Amino acid sequence: MKILVANRGEIACRVMHTLRELGIASVAVCTRPDADAPHVWLADETVDLGEHDQYLNIDTIIGAAQSSGATAIHPGYGFLAESARFARACREADITFIGPSPETMEQLGDKRAAHVIAEKVGVPTVPGARDINTLDEARSASAHIGYPLLLKAAGGGGGKGMRLVSDAAEMESAFAGARHEAQSAFGDVRLLIEKYIHPARHIEVQILGDGKRVIALGERECSLQRRYQKVIEESPSPGITQATRDALRDAAVRIATVAGYANAGTVEFLVGPDGQFYFLEVNTRLQVEHPVTEMLTGIDLVQEQIRIARGEPLSDPPTARGHAIEARLYAEDPYNGYLPQSGGVLMLEWPSHPCVRIDTGIREGDRVHPFYDPLLAKLVAWGNTRKQATRRLRAGLLASVVLGIKTNQSFLLDILDSEFFAQGETFTSTLSGRQWTEPPPPDCLDEIVAKASTRTPAMSAGAGDVHSPWQSLGRFRMSQ
Repeated sequence: MKILVANRGEIACRVMHTLRELGIASVAVCTRPDADAPHVWLADETVDLGEHDQYLNIDTIIGAAQSSGATAIHPGYGFLAESARFARACREADITFIGPSPETMEQLGDKRAAHVIAEKVGVPTVPGARDINTLDEARSASAHIGYPLLLKAAGGGGGKGMRLVSDAAEMESAFAGARHEAQSAFGDVRLLIEKYIHPARHIEVQILGDGKRVIALGERECSLQRRYQKVIEESPSPGITQATRDALRDAAVRIATVAGYANAGTVEFLVGPDGQFYFLEVNTRLQVEHPVTEMLTGIDLVQEQIRIARGEPLSDPPTARGHAIEARLYAEDPYNGYLPQSGGVLMLEWPSHPCVRIDTGIREGDRVHPFYDPLLAKLVAWGNTRKQATRRLRAGLLASVVLGIKTNQSFLLDILDSEFFAQGETFTSTLSGRQWTEPPPPDCLDEIVAKASTRTPAMSAGAGDVHSPWQSLGRFRMSQ
């Protein structure tokens, strides 16, 4: 078996680590900006895709799999991971798609269709309108539903193509912006409208299915978000009762079972202030925050995806223990509208702390490009209790060094140190409803950056030093 990983960055590296553990040959794909990226060096072989936008080109990805002899494709998350058209193209090319079938993706990956299924199995959905294709339809539906409300892309997730609309005066610009972003992210301009639930918790349930049986591996709370993008995720949720937790898991299993779900997926819900929950969507792929569940259960979800794609039955679900929290380290300016940042990484050091996991796709000397998502790394900590997991995550963040590019590191520490986080008062509106003050840089920062800039070429052999002997040896492994 040979698996092509149709992605980049930390998720491509994360998938390849599992492939290496399983002894499965891996194929990386890269565009020109990623020609020397870490996921390229991790793979057994690489196919050059060309221009920076080719990760979204189905024909190019299928051609890369065929030319390399790959028999399966793992899509990661983002890009083509939730494209039923891509899954069908894999099937037509006799390549195993490590994910749900295209038919299942059309049922559940599309928000409109997924809401119909949820309603059929008795799972409550957020009040709204599913068929919004024109501005006039949006205005008419909004007058009936009432403001505030959310405009959302029908063909994808991850917060892309989403706009909060407070009143009728905002609808025209919000509609145009949501359609443009939905087209850019998913190639699909269809929208839907949902009533804005406030305050709300964003709770998701991790599922695995083999086409016959579906199991739930627990929930994750992902309420702390900026611009509808998650920042901190944890499990178990500190803000719901056991009865709500059980009901959410049962609802997720019912929805996925009806669709004959096979592979990993996530069923997402909003939980209102009264404890009532509402179905949001199904992400028919691996989530960014999947390590939270892995830390709690000991399961390797990528390995389970491969097992299911091979036709193997589900294992019995393990018992989760303790508490896990993930922080997403982004190249962005959280004190200036979360603007994405690009540039060179002059110095990079990650901690080696017990019970702290680092998933990353960058090295010292790399450049962060403006073409792609600014996620640099995920730090995940486990503890017997939520307080211990928080303490370990905080220590891991404090020990992390990323210089040369602005990140949200101090912002993440501010969140973990806050009273609202300690009390579990975490809602989807929590971060946007607060003022955040940028801390002053340390006095020694200029001196550190100057020293880092002189050491980077030597420290990042293979990435920045063209005279390094490691560069001329190409990709090899010491054991081979």
